[in-house]
Parts: sequence; structure tokens; C-alpha cells
Amino acid sequence: MLSPALSPALSAAALPQHTPLVAATRDGVVESIHYGSAIALDADGTTVTAAGDPLAPFYPRSSLKPLQAVAMVRAGLELPADLLALAAASHSGGAQHRQGALRILELHGLSVSDFENSRDLPYGPAEQEEWLRNGGRSTQLTQNCSGKHAAMVATCTINGWPVKGYLDPSHPLQRLVAATVTELTGDEPLALSTDGCGTPLYALTLPGMARAFGAIARAAADSSGGNDDGGPAPLGAEAAVGLAMQQHPDMVAGEGRDVTELMRLLPGAVAKDGFEGVQLVGLADGRSAAVKISDGGDRARMPATIRLLEALGVDTATLAGLGTAPVLGGGQHVGLLQATDFLTHTFPSAPVNEAP
Repeated sequence: MLSPALSPALSAAALPQHTPLVAATRDGVVESIHYGSAIALDADGTTVTAAGDPLAPFYPRSSLKPLQAVAMVRAGLELPADLLALAAASHSGGAQHRQGALRILELHGLSVSDFENSRDLPYGPAEQEEWLRNGGRSTQLTQNCSGKHAAMVATCTINGWPVKGYLDPSHPLQRLVAATVTELTGDEPLALSTDGCGTPLYALTLPGMARAFGAIARAAADSSGGNDDGGPAPLGAEAAVGLAMQQHPDMVAGEGRDVTELMRLLPGAVAKDGFEGVQLVGLADGRSAAVKISDGGDRARMPATIRLLEALGVDTATLAGLGTAPVLGGGQHVGLLQATDFLTHTFPSAPVNEAP
């Protein structure tokens, strides 16, 4: 692999054809523009609306975690709902998150020494400030993916797989994850890389990820029907993960985080963000939305997502606080961060309900 210093320059033709999704204005002048791609799918996987280059491969980053959690449940992982939500989380690093990861380990006779993820401070600003004030340092437990890693080593133990090396793409756990991701998205991964925490990461498409989230949310909704005898229906893996995230959105992210707030305000939704400007939302009837912000700007994820939900016919009145943000000057509101009219830029008809 070429080092960054030796990599050839990318030609413009090789770049995704993103479009303006979100803009910040200051006293009537456009100050910043976030380009990106977006897609909203109906329950049957057909495109409702799209913008930019939604078929361009991208790395879903942490939005992949619910799919990884589905794979682990299929492999026999059984956890209380709050801990299963943590397995799909990019948590803020609060006490409940750290203690939750430790609970997963203790249930399976494991310890933090079995982790192979990177070290980091808590992700949430308030949680990080408290941690540092009490003399904390970067650890594997406080890293925002520690719930997922606790679930991964637990899954290895349940199946008699080696714990050491569990992040290697050839490990049985990661082979299962790869197969599950391919099944749920309908995409054959177009590239393999490594996420920030060290987990294998696959290049997929926005419609593929949207399909997966729609399937998880719909499975959660369908599971409420019960058995013919009136008893509760046994949960499939997709339903178990979706319900856990819905029931414990504070474990999926944390207080003050937009993903936690969205799931609280939009019953039946399953939502997950990812670094570099990624946002996924699945709805109870199987509709879904996916956003990738090209510059990785985190602030642009949610305004673009709320605009997609509007296109799906969702009443977003309660989500207004997530769809815009004030631009300040001297402590006063002098502008606004908001989605553009990107829905007028329709994506030409393409078989987005099939793997590219």
C-alpha cells in the first residue's frame, strides 16, 4: 500500500459527484456549504428521492454497528436489551456506558485486557471533562466502541472461537459479520479497510445501508405481533437489535446526542451515526434514509437527514430542533445552518434496490 506521501493525486473524474446538501448563512450570505449524497427508500426498496451520487462506495464507519450486532446475535449472543443497545453504540463514555461494557465482559468471564480496540478518552464533551477532572486517561474501556468490542469477545467465547485476534478479517467472527453485512445490505463490499477502533470496515453504498436499516426497524415493529397463542414471539436477530436500540437510545449514544434524541422523538425509528458525516435511519414500516456528508462535517448530518424524512412523509415537527442550528455572531443569532433544496435534484432511475 502506498503511504499518503506517495499516493498519486486523485483525478476529479474519480471523485463522487456530490451535491450541496446543507448550507450555513450569516446575515443573508452563504458562508459554508456541505456537499454530500443522500437517498430515501420506500419499504420495498425503491427510491423515493435521492441526491448526489448515492451509488458511490463509502465507508459507513460506526453506522455499521447495528449490522455487526445482528451478526453477533445470530451467533448466539444473548444480552439484556440495554447491553445489546450498547453493543451497537458509539457511546459517550459515561458511567452507564463503561459499567455496561464491564457487565458484558463479566457475564462471560472476560476482562478489558481481552480488548483489541484503540484507546481514547470519552467521546461526549461532558463525559470527557468529568473523566479528565477525576484524573482519567485514554483507555480501551472509555473508547466509544467498547460496548461493541465487549460483545465481540463475548461472542467469541460463546462459540469457542479464539478471543485473541478477533479483529482479523479472517477470524470466524469477522467472516460472519461480513456475510451478514452482505445479506442485509444486498451489497458485495467493494473494498476492505480498518475502522478507527480497529474493526474490519467495508465500502458499501447508501441504498445498501438504507435497506439494512429499514429491515432492522421493520423487524422490530413486526416482532410486537406475538405468537398465534397470544404469547410473545421469539425475537429474530434484527428485531432484537432494533428493539434494544429503540428501548435504550441513551446507550446507543448518550444524553445531548442527536441520535439519542431522534429515536426518543420518532417512535419506531432505528438510527445510527458514523464518523465522517454518515447518518442512517430506518422506520417501522421499512422505509429508510441514508446520508453521507462529503467533507465529513458532523454538523451537516442531521439537517440533511430531517429533509429526507420529510420526503418520506414523516411529520418532522418534533424534530425541528435537529434539522437546523443557529449561526451566532456576538452571541446573537445572525444566520442559520439548514438543508438546501437538494430534493429537487433527483437521482436518475437506477436499480438501487439491487446490489450494484
